[in-house]
Amino acid sequence: MMFGMSLETYTLVHVAISLIGIGSGLVMVFGMLKGRLLHGWNGLFLLTTVLTSATGFGFPFDHLLPSHKVGIISLLVLAIAIVARYVQHLAGGWRRTYAITAVIALYLNVFVLLVQSFLKVPALHALAPEGKEPPFLLAQLIVMAIFIGLGVGAVKKFRN
Repeated sequence: MMFGMSLETYTLVHVAISLIGIGSGLVMVFGMLKGRLLHGWNGLFLLTTVLTSATGFGFPFDHLLPSHKVGIISLLVLAIAIVARYVQHLAGGWRRTYAITAVIALYLNVFVLLVQSFLKVPALHALAPEGKEPPFLLAQLIVMAIFIGLGVGAVKKFRN
């Protein structure tokens, strides 16, 4: 296993990093909705979300999985967010680009949390054992609608 950890320990570290990323991302987005850049929270969000996506590739696998595709997309979106924040310093259109990409990266993290919850939490798994049933699809739709609203709000409120 990666870094000499057992699979269980590696999973716990990965989940902890993911939850820190989601929590700091929510604080970051609510800051944007108030028109503020919360420097520390943004940095923590970007770091832990990059680590979440990167550590997702450390689990044993024999072929490319949907989770890997989400991880690749997340890393690409995060690369744009990092350039917007730290290279372009949110100048001009880069501020809007940062808001959009940061919210997308947070959404992808929450999306994976939702998928994993339906796979691992027995009560949720019973509602959607194949991940195609209405409760799972409805949960996905609700989460997506919330993040579209957060994204639109962040773009409108997070101005110079």
